[in-house]
Amino acid sequence: MSFLPDALFPGNTLADATPPVRAVLDTDTYNEIDDQFALVYALLAPERIALEAVYAAPFYCPELNDRSSSPADGMEKSYDEILRVLRHLEFPVPPGFVLRGSARYLSNRSTPVPSDAARDLVRRARAVKDGRLFVFAIAAITNIASALLLDPSIAEKIAVVWLGGNPYEWPDGAEFNLREDVAAAQVVFASGVPLVHVPCKNVAEHLRTTEPEMTARVKGRGAIGDYLHRIFVEYNRSGDPAWSKPVWDIAAVAAAITPDALTLKVRPRPTLTDDMRWLPAPEAPLHAVVTEHNRDLIFRHFFARLETRAASPAPKKRSLAKACA
Repeated sequence: MSFLPDALFPGNTLADATPPVRAVLDTDTYNEIDDQFALVYALLAPERIALEAVYAAPFYCPELNDRSSSPADGMEKSYDEILRVLRHLEFPVPPGFVLRGSARYLSNRSTPVPSDAARDLVRRARAVKDGRLFVFAIAAITNIASALLLDPSIAEKIAVVWLGGNPYEWPDGAEFNLREDVAAAQVVFASGVPLVHVPCKNVAEHLRTTEPEMTARVKGRGAIGDYLHRIFVEYNRSGDPAWSKPVWDIAAVAAAITPDALTLKVRPRPTLTDDMRWLPAPEAPLHAVVTEHNRDLIFRHFFARLETRAASPAPKKRSLAKACA
């Protein structure tokens, strides 16, 4: 069975797709250090997610983050970070697997920002014959909104899991991924595409871990384990030994990998205002909202996959530069 509730597909059985689900991952990988974990987790669960492409998403929010100088810079740094993660994972990268996304955000709700990622999503969606192509989006949702604006009909061929914004009961939705490109989030919510929304405050933020746990369960688990441990430790600028960090973005891929760890509520999707507030819209299409995660189950599963990978022979290496050119 799919991890999506049947109620999101009234009148058909598309929710009954058998894993692994065909999927793409849209990620601002250099924004923090959690996208890297999500990318690795997706690739370590091929029986649940058949990842076909990874899209680099833009990021730039100077009030909250100093890791990019513009959306374009954020996207390029994310593109490079995707390749870095794949190199440490020793993942054999097929041609066209990693694609650049938008260099800017939407200027309005009707004008797409063309990019390799948006065009690739349209192409892949149009080619779907049965079931859905699943889009795991863990960034400003510019690339997906642009694809839907380039071809609105792909809403019938894809399903989106988006991590962004805050719970609807929160005073506002002003979270990093949402506030970067409000127009893009408005496009996706209004498109009618089957949608699973993963809020951040009090939901994804519960997926926290610490440096001692990273040292005990991630460090020493191959080159990728050492890399994930290093960037986690380096991110702790305070040096506080009690510091914990939400690994937010694993929440999105966990929806498909460990669906038993999530609590979902099906409800009409709200209207998102320009000032990032959620307004009830009782007649709107249904969508699913994640309201809770079993943090321990998700991390236990991730650690076990990383351990298994470290104990397995590495796949035959290929040239990332050649494969992703």
